[in-house]
Amino acid sequence: MAMKDRDGFAFGRTVASSWRTIVVAALALVLAAQPAAGRTAYPALFGSKEVRSDKLELFTKWTAALARAFDERRLADAPCTETAFNRCHFAAWRRFLDSLDGRDRTAQLEAVNRYMNRKRYIVDPRNYGVRDYWAAPGQFLSRDGDCEDYAIAKFMSLKALGFTNDDMRIVVLQDLNLGVAHAILVVYLDGRALVLDNQIEDVVSTDVVVHYRPIYSINEHHWWLHRAKPETRSRQAAARRPSNRRTTVGAHRSASNRPRAGIVRGERNLPVPARTN
Repeated sequence: MAMKDRDGFAFGRTVASSWRTIVVAALALVLAAQPAAGRTAYPALFGSKEVRSDKLELFTKWTAALARAFDERRLADAPCTETAFNRCHFAAWRRFLDSLDGRDRTAQLEAVNRYMNRKRYIVDPRNYGVRDYWAAPGQFLSRDGDCEDYAIAKFMSLKALGFTNDDMRIVVLQDLNLGVAHAILVVYLDGRALVLDNQIEDVVSTDVVVHYRPIYSINEHHWWLHRAKPETRSRQAAARRPSNRRTTVGAHRSASNRPRAGIVRGERNLPVPARTN
């Protein structure tokens, strides 16, 4: 369809613009940052270099989603007949999280990933009538959502289970196989960086995913700008050749959330550091 073609063309221009915006923001915010003494060392995300900043002012969609999440305790008092997030949605979510109490951390990660990946994938223009919207968990549980909504719901679920903010990040990245922007949750556990992805059924290590190139990552306190190392770019280029392609997606991708024509184009609007909503 012509609309899909135009959307695909616009995506390429949006990605280029996104990179320029990130670089401008990074120059102002993070390039002068120095590593803090005693900071916990985490595995590099997908073989990238990273620079950290504490300034979250540019990420208004993320901070707004956090504010709505903290306000959902009040919304959870709504009658069960309400179509929006209500006390029955909240109770079902709470029962699921309670059922994971006492299980080991790996089992909790796997259960949360499966639970959220059962939700239906729907792009923001169709769901909210806007180009890009980061939903709070309650909104996602009652209305479904797109890639960053899965990641946010997993982030908040694991936080309720006792995972620390410092051990989790929402990662906005480029899927080199599909040529689209995407968002996932990465959790650091036992010295490994683990991927919770609505496109992958299993929780896997970042080491076995060679087609993701991170742009930035973020949690409640910090954000990180990522740059691919030269050796990482070479390895990714080699892996993308048809004869050498070796990625987890395809072996593990969830059929219900697999990007399809007319759906993946919605991810082109994933936010980069911007001054306004």
